[in-house]
Amino acid sequence: MRKLNEINLIHIDEKNLHELKIYKQLRENAFTADNSFIADSPKVVNIILQTNLKIKSILATQDYYDEFSQLLTCRDDMKLYVITKEKMQQIVGHKIHHNCMLHGIRPNENSLEELDDNILMLDEITSTENVGSIARSAAALGINSYLLPRKAPHPYSRRALRVSMGHISKLKVSIYDDIFDTIKFLKLAGYKIYGAEVTPNATKLSQVIITKKWVLLMGHEGKGLSTELINICDEIVSIEMSEDVRSLNVAVAASLMMYKFKNS
Repeated sequence: MRKLNEINLIHIDEKNLHELKIYKQLRENAFTADNSFIADSPKVVNIILQTNLKIKSILATQDYYDEFSQLLTCRDDMKLYVITKEKMQQIVGHKIHHNCMLHGIRPNENSLEELDDNILMLDEITSTENVGSIARSAAALGINSYLLPRKAPHPYSRRALRVSMGHISKLKVSIYDDIFDTIKFLKLAGYKIYGAEVTPNATKLSQVIITKKWVLLMGHEGKGLSTELINICDEIVSIEMSEDVRSLNVAVAASLMMYKFKNS
């Protein structure tokens, strides 16, 4: 472990300015060939610093380094660029409300065999914020396996990372291509598939009996689960609500259901 006075801060000049272009280039779902990602804000960056993720560099103000120097001594595998907030905004090309960014390499995707006994699975989903919010709730509730479709916003996109407060870095992330083939595999592996949907025959959340190995499948923000998916789920579960309210935001619904599933 390095001592505090051994942290070498790199000041920005014309020679190293080209190395920082990636902080502007990578927006939302964009990734480079080496799977680089960008994280924003001290809270998110500090969570990632405490993981085993590969970190290429940090771009931050002197104030950030002064406040969190103790945390930075635990890592010696990255470049530490010091910059003013004004110059940082010039590099990224827009106004920012924080003083720290991180350039890291997203981890390899986990295979289905590597996932835990409890899995939160998403069907079609379009909102990056929902992907991040669900990840944060899953991490908080101790559900460590996150299964998403290839076409969904990636959980390591900038906004999803920010909404998850960096906690996506604590989860096993698996990306699937075909949902029906994936569910078939999971069933053969002993998982019970619980679909979250409002149907006439759905089990009330307060009455559901949870098995040891389970997958909680959440549907599209607007359309929910398709009839085909409902038919292949082992059980459909719905949250009891007032009659004049048909549904909740998918991230809110996922949080409520994960709490029940984890504590049953």
